[in-house]
Amino acid sequence: MKLIKARVQNYRSIRDTGEFEVEDLKTIMVGPNEAGKSAILQALQQTNRPEGVSGFDSLRDYPRKLLNKIDQGEVDPKNVPVATVWFSVEDDLPDLPPSVQIEGLQYTRTRYLGNRATHELIGLPPQKKYSDIENDLLRLAKHLDSQTPSEEGATLPSKKLDAIISGWQQFYFITEERAAALQPWLQEAIVIVDEDDTKENERLGRLRAMVQEPMDRSQALKILDSRTPKFVLFSNYFRVRPIIHLAKLAQRVASGVLEDDSYDYGNMCLLKLLGLNADELSKLGKAGVSPNGQIVELDTFRDELDKRDYRLNSASIMLTDSIREVWNPNPNRAEADRLRIKADGQYLKVVVEDELGVEVELDQRSEGFQWLVSFFVVFFAEAQDKHDNAILLLDEPGLHLHGLKQRDFRETVSKLAEKNQTLFTTHSPFLVGPDELDLVRVVEMTDRNEGTKVHTSVTANDPAALLPLQEALGYDLAQSLFTQKQNLILEGLTDYWYVEAVSELLREANDANLNQKIAMVPANTAGKVVYFATILHAQGLKVAALLDSDNAGNQAAEQDTLVHTLGNKAILRTKDFLTDDIKAAEVEDLLRDTLASVAKTELGWDIAATAEAQKQRPIVSIFESEIKDFSKYRLAKAFVKWSRDHVASDLSNREREQWKQLISSVNTALK
Repeated sequence: MKLIKARVQNYRSIRDTGEFEVEDLKTIMVGPNEAGKSAILQALQQTNRPEGVSGFDSLRDYPRKLLNKIDQGEVDPKNVPVATVWFSVEDDLPDLPPSVQIEGLQYTRTRYLGNRATHELIGLPPQKKYSDIENDLLRLAKHLDSQTPSEEGATLPSKKLDAIISGWQQFYFITEERAAALQPWLQEAIVIVDEDDTKENERLGRLRAMVQEPMDRSQALKILDSRTPKFVLFSNYFRVRPIIHLAKLAQRVASGVLEDDSYDYGNMCLLKLLGLNADELSKLGKAGVSPNGQIVELDTFRDELDKRDYRLNSASIMLTDSIREVWNPNPNRAEADRLRIKADGQYLKVVVEDELGVEVELDQRSEGFQWLVSFFVVFFAEAQDKHDNAILLLDEPGLHLHGLKQRDFRETVSKLAEKNQTLFTTHSPFLVGPDELDLVRVVEMTDRNEGTKVHTSVTANDPAALLPLQEALGYDLAQSLFTQKQNLILEGLTDYWYVEAVSELLREANDANLNQKIAMVPANTAGKVVYFATILHAQGLKVAALLDSDNAGNQAAEQDTLVHTLGNKAILRTKDFLTDDIKAAEVEDLLRDTLASVAKTELGWDIAATAEAQKQRPIVSIFESEIKDFSKYRLAKAFVKWSRDHVASDLSNREREQWKQLISSVNTALK
């Protein structure tokens, strides 16, 4: 099952986020402090929370302004929806009853403020009502009566049916309970109906199929309910103590009175990772006290001590390898920062050995390093059970990491997401890659009365909500500007996505290889291309520009400054690579066939007939006239998502040829 969409309502600062899409692997939620990012994750966890996680508390979780409605009895918490999630069940279809194996089927769950949960299937035909089967039932009953011998005391099939449907109204749905009541009657009808009467046999088959549907839906819901992933929330505050007194921790665990929830939870995760509990380790730490001197018991005790040491060593190696990927990604420093978990009597120590061999306790290292160690301890410990089928919710991961370490940790999150869908919140530009803007959901709250909103497209009314994205783009641009000798300037972000996605498809297929040393620079508008070109060229760098063939692109291409700076050969136009004559062509026209298909399957936008009838008209113009609220951003994002699951051969032949020519021309212009 894959989470595809979510919605949060009636929770703390949230009135209604609106429905927002969730990516197959990693979804990034950005926004300023107090926007409601953490609240969204906390609410989502409740849709299928792990054991030990408390449910909603209407006193604390319902929007405070509306709380008096509950007190006055106007609102029942059991009927207040809070978190709703939608899943794609494509991979589960073969295991579902045949009547519900419908392409595009979705499974949705809702958790209410009163902590009850509901679920349903989306995409099935409307549920049958009694009025849909009444006539067939009565006619079949009449036929069965005619086939039943008249015997004293025998009950006719029609009388049995009357007893079952007594009190049923035409508008009643055929629920599982009503279907279960009808099934035995229909089963008996099999041996009574005239086997030579085709019409009545077909009627019986039709009725049995319709009555089976609610039974199948119920069975499908049970199957999908059992397979629903757990939503596991990781707080930024879980920590592991550098020194743990085992006996005292064992006492706190036994009594259920934890000294510090955040620390003790991290400590218990560390012990769980070792496969031991505090009480066992505490007893093993009492060397020379427990054994009574017998050789066999001494050997057993020695084996237990060895087992402890081996587990400590194994956990140390696993954590060290994981932490090095983020903390010391430089292979030349492979011996730096080795993590060790050591047992010393009643104390369990977490120490770090540097490249000089010096060991220091974990709390003497930076806050960022302590957080990273704690994160992996908690993650690996929980991964032993909860994460086998889980969706990870990471709240502000890497908050204490330096910016460059956050950038490395971004790759770690991507690796986690390969096995478990991941949603994480951040306001750090270093945790948003320049090629990940299509994974971003912008969270904002500009008005307390309206509450938190989630935007699927990169738009927001609050500039602070977009700041991480602007900084991420600015940082990446700063890194690439003046450092790459070859630069391709594009009109905007969507052009960047198309070129990046298609070039990767063709590279994997060995059809074309866009020089990977070329930096792609989105200029935001065609009018700004000349400024970027002038600045980069002034630094002695090679520069080319790809411009659309619309009015804005024509004006930019004809500027004397741009022509003088780059020369005609380095100013590439989209129309020059098209096999068809399309007036005012844009980059999207290089993917005309695929975009029409992707728009229909991914977004429900069907413009194929118009595109086929108006082959010389730009496809963006067709979308704008045919689709209400059309967004170039949403179309580009849908294509990027599509490209991750497809190969170059899924593009049309003419599209591949057009892009091969374009890539060849870019490589030549920047040779």
